[in-house]
Amino acid sequence: TCIERNCGRGDAVIPVHLRLLFWTCRSNCDHVCQHIITDQRVARDPPMLSPILQYHGKWPFLRIMGVQEPCSVLFSLFNLLAHQRGMSQIKERIPTDYPLKRYYIWFGYVGMASWVSSMIFHTRDFPITEKLDYFAAGASVLYGLYYTPIRIFRLDQPKPPVKATLLRLWTLVCVLMYIAHVSYLTIWSWDYTYNMAANVAIGVVQNILWSFFSVKRYQKLKKPWAAWPGMIVAWIILAMSLELLDFAPVRGLLDAHSLWHLGTVGPTIWWYNFLIKDAQEEIAGKRLRA
Repeated sequence: TCIERNCGRGDAVIPVHLRLLFWTCRSNCDHVCQHIITDQRVARDPPMLSPILQYHGKWPFLRIMGVQEPCSVLFSLFNLLAHQRGMSQIKERIPTDYPLKRYYIWFGYVGMASWVSSMIFHTRDFPITEKLDYFAAGASVLYGLYYTPIRIFRLDQPKPPVKATLLRLWTLVCVLMYIAHVSYLTIWSWDYTYNMAANVAIGVVQNILWSFFSVKRYQKLKKPWAAWPGMIVAWIILAMSLELLDFAPVRGLLDAHSLWHLGTVGPTIWWYNFLIKDAQEEIAGKRLRA
């Protein structure tokens, strides 16, 4: 085998750019053999119904400079830049004394952390990078649920006093939910089905809340941007449906999961624009009443 021929005596030479990303002789042999088998299956005559197989639960992607899933890394970078740009606009265009500004900025920080984790995981798939990606993604989804009712029901406002109590209680609930989520995956069972179900459930709840808010806001203001949350929710649902396709990567690079990452770039940019419009509308309204 490749490992016996090249790795037995420890004399295999792995290029520097691969060693920098922690490729070893054994993992490199695994990757190369996957593509040898795939090429043989694709070239078979008559053609096979399903020539490309998954190995270790993953498709055989073409490696670029040692990066395992180049398109997923690139599209994760696009999402990171979208959050960075949006957060910069939040800081520039929303006054410091606007009470929701700090929640929006933290939305940006959590979003950037999740996409950095995604880039690391798709660059090299190790158990530790997989956990980093899953936990960061979970934090991002849960933070979305956290600040949603704060904005919709304005739990940030000091009056009536019960809102402050509800805000503290809601913060505690979300923190405990995240601790329970991470603890279950770490201590009890690394369960992919549970992790997906938990993230989808949390996403559905906030999508329903934002859709409800969008309808009410548009009915009140009669301005097109007030309907944006509902449109963004629809876009995200369509993009998420790509995950259900799970087709073999086109030309060894572009698969359903990477397209899901690409599909979230537009809604992220659009969402920050909505947050800014929404804040500016409220600030302008207060000035008119004053």
